[in-house]
Amino acid sequence: MSLTSGIHCPRTPLRRFLDRELSAGAHPLRKSFRARDRSSQILMPGPGVGTEAGNVGTAIDYRLRLAFTAAEPVDHVARLGILLTGSYESDARQRMREVGEELMERLQETVMRLQLDNRELPMDRAHDEEEEDLARLLIAAAWYQVNYRTSIGFAFTPLAIAAGEDPGAFTLDRLLQLPHRDMVDDVVAQLYKAADGPLNDLRIRTRPEDCTPAPTFPTDRIAADADLAVDGLLLDFKSTRYTRTLRQAEAWQLTGYLLLDTDDRYRIDTLGLYLSRSGTLASWPVEEYLDLLGACRREIPAFRAAFTELLEGCTADVEPYEQEEEDRVRNLLKRLAPVAAPGQCLVCTQPCPASGRRPREFCSSWCRGRVKFLRNRGLLPGGPDVWFPRPRQRLDLPDDAEIVSLTPRFPR
Repeated sequence: MSLTSGIHCPRTPLRRFLDRELSAGAHPLRKSFRARDRSSQILMPGPGVGTEAGNVGTAIDYRLRLAFTAAEPVDHVARLGILLTGSYESDARQRMREVGEELMERLQETVMRLQLDNRELPMDRAHDEEEEDLARLLIAAAWYQVNYRTSIGFAFTPLAIAAGEDPGAFTLDRLLQLPHRDMVDDVVAQLYKAADGPLNDLRIRTRPEDCTPAPTFPTDRIAADADLAVDGLLLDFKSTRYTRTLRQAEAWQLTGYLLLDTDDRYRIDTLGLYLSRSGTLASWPVEEYLDLLGACRREIPAFRAAFTELLEGCTADVEPYEQEEEDRVRNLLKRLAPVAAPGQCLVCTQPCPASGRRPREFCSSWCRGRVKFLRNRGLLPGGPDVWFPRPRQRLDLPDDAEIVSLTPRFPR
């Protein structure tokens, strides 16, 4: 499991912890993001992209990182995915491993030859053919990444299907012919947009040695890797077509990266998002970012300490199944929950403004409006003691029952 999956599920301890700590929700940050968005044209994927939009997004993320630093010519997740293909004794799997190793060699040679992180050269290359060839290499690497993240999904990639149909005919050239033309064009178009926007300005202002591709964090309790760390700026790339919508999961994800950097390896002082289809680069100093989210703990060391205690005290990215485990996690979350001292806001625990009349309970009208929502979700004292929404109900089925569908049915 991972930081991303733990955030998307509302029943995980990780999500419950962040929902309480970030008391304002994502709305104030979303409003700030929209105010910074000056985009006028959105790049839309062609019909040939289809269900491969996620892998196209992985490929453009990879390409943008290489524009900042070529310290990792072959993405470490793609490398692991290639190694995993050889873990099964089958002709198709062994052939995928061999072709994957050829792909790594070709990709490394191409990245070094093109000097992609050379600031004296433009972010994009003058010859479309070079960028198109590179895009095919990166899409193929993205398919191998799927094998590391989910072996079930990997079985449905064009790579695995082609290798399974005819292992003997599966070569590197065959692999590079698999990406649909619209997929290649989509990656190249997003790169050209980045080369003519604020991301290129950031690239010019930085040096390759100040950039860390796909930064990882010093913990084995949860898997997490961001896109790029650039001289104190932690940047996440997003290739979504809904460029005006900053989802709560994306805001929580950046916060998670900040908290996971417990040894301050990347000296994070700014958090940012780059949307590759609109060319929008939005960033916030850490203090402003936490303020917009209504963080209860504004001191980073204290916030990181509580987050670390959560990760060490439970499997934070997986929802609890057994009642004993749920009780243990509930007690842990209650112990870690921020407590408002006298004179502090009941919602965000920040000092309340002075009042000549009775003491105030909330620091702002926004917090006053949030209190009912948080109490109803069991995140504040005085509400129902739920902590975990929608308790899991087990089906009482006979031993010979067969489940044929897991599709929920709702009354009309």
